This record gives sequence, C-alpha cells and structure tokens, in this order.
Amino acid sequence: MPAKVVVIGSLNMDLVTRAPRLPQGGETLIGHSFATVSGGKGANQAVAAARLGAQVSMVGCVGADAYGEELRAALLVEQIDCQAVSTVDGSSGVALIVVGDNSQNAIVIVAGANGALTPALIGCFDSVLQAADVIICQLEVPDATVGHALKRGRELGKTMILNPAPASRPLPPGWYANIDYLIPNESEASALSGFAVDSRQTAQAAATRLIEMGAGKVIITLGAQGSLFADGQRFEHFPAPTVKAVDTTAAGDTFVGGFAAALANGKSEAEAIRFGQVAAALSVTRAGAQPSIPTLSEVQAFNAP
Repeated sequence: MPAKVVVIGSLNMDLVTRAPRLPQGGETLIGHSFATVSGGKGANQAVAAARLGAQVSMVGCVGADAYGEELRAALLVEQIDCQAVSTVDGSSGVALIVVGDNSQNAIVIVAGANGALTPALIGCFDSVLQAADVIICQLEVPDATVGHALKRGRELGKTMILNPAPASRPLPPGWYANIDYLIPNESEASALSGFAVDSRQTAQAAATRLIEMGAGKVIITLGAQGSLFADGQRFEHFPAPTVKAVDTTAAGDTFVGGFAAALANGKSEAEAIRFGQVAAALSVTRAGAQPSIPTLSEVQAFNAP
C-alpha cells in the first residue's frame, strides 16, 4: 500500500485572471481571461501527494456554498479521503489571482471557512492523524490550529512538514521543535529568519538561522534556481530542471506534496527533493493550480533516460 500523507490546511476556490502584467496601485488593466479553479495550499498539496504516489487524507473546512461542493468533489476525484473535510456555515475560502504574461502572479486570499478549522475540530479527527506517516501543515488556517497540529503530530511520532506560506513574520518559537522539515521559499525564509534571501549564500545564512531556532531540517525553494537543503551539518544545492514556464501558481505546493509523497514512500531526502523539483518544474509548464499538478507517471517519464 502507498504510504499515508495527511494534509492539514486550506481549501480555496481560485478566481484566476490572466493579464499582460501585474497591475500597479490604482491601475486598471484589461485581462485576457478568467477561470475558477480548485485550489488552496492545503488542497493543492493533497492533490500533489495523491497524484504523485501517496495515499492522502485531507483535514480542513469548506463553506456551505457551491464552491464548497466543488472543492470537496475535486479532492474525491483524486481518491483523497475527505472524512475530515468539514462543511461549516458561511462562504468557502477564495484566492484572487492575477497572472502576468511573464508567468509571475499576485494573490489575495480571503480565508472564509478556513478560519473555522480549530484545534478542537482537529481533535475530532485524531484517528486520521494516527494513521499518517507524514503530516503537512501550512499557514492559511489559524495559527493556533497549526501549532496544535504540529504538537500533536510530534506526540504521535509522525514526520512533520511545515510549509510556512504565506509568511510575513517569524513563527512562534515553540513551533520549531515540532518541525522535521521546514520548507519556505525565498521571501518566506527572509520573513522567518531576518536575512534577505536573494542568493545561495544568503539562503545558507537564513537556513542556518532557522535551524538555530529549532527546525530539524530546512529546504529553501529558490524557483528556477532549484532548492537549498540544510540540516545543521551541511548544505546541498539541488539545481532545478530547465523548462519553459507558463504559470508558477502551485509550483511550491507541488514540490511540497511531491517531496512528502516520495519521502513517505521510502525515498532518501535527496531523492525526494529531486522528485519534488521535477514535479514542480512540470507544473509551471501548465496554467492553473490543481490542473497543473503532474502525475507520478509524468514525473517518471521526465526522469527516464
């Protein structure tokens, strides 16, 4: 049986418009297109882990609206266990996304139902956490919930991954000891560490600081420059595959989900990082969040000699 990955986090409906470029303050642009696409960092990572070889359970909340029904259905299509996806009063979470012709994006998130994912609700599904090999958390649900999930996962002896996104400030100090793998991008690593991350050298400084703060191991994703791994004893840089980028939405989520799936299925850290990077590289060649996430066979074909 595939290893079990549990994702605790957000489900958002992405409202995506493509435009010539990202607008400036006060500016109105004429867009190329508009689409609604199932997303949310938690749900994206769950879909990535499922498509890339893991058995996945999702823990989160959707609203009692049409978006909530669509978000749940999108997970069920991927054979993701949704027993711990609760429907609550109010609207589902949404993300307003603008994608420029250069494939860069700007995102505004409205939490909606994601704000109803409380520690008490997590406690109702403790059996789901107990069945996990790897548990993934992000920051699009309340901080108290993330802190509780990290602590409970550590108590259960699970491998804990935190993707600190979106991050604009340092994490609560007590969280770090419960994190096996902290996976920020450059801006998130900067916000958490206090170092401006704009090169491999500054990424090393940030990773060192984050390990000093208590994180077990750190993987800083560097976009087209690959990723940097640090464990307190050594650094290792992993170059990214070269592809033509169309849309970077969900690339980071694809990496996290792919890394978790590979790690849970017995791959080494280096193998899991390379696997996640190939999956992320394939995702940026396609538009959208969940529609862009590749399958295990696609990653295997990319890696084939």
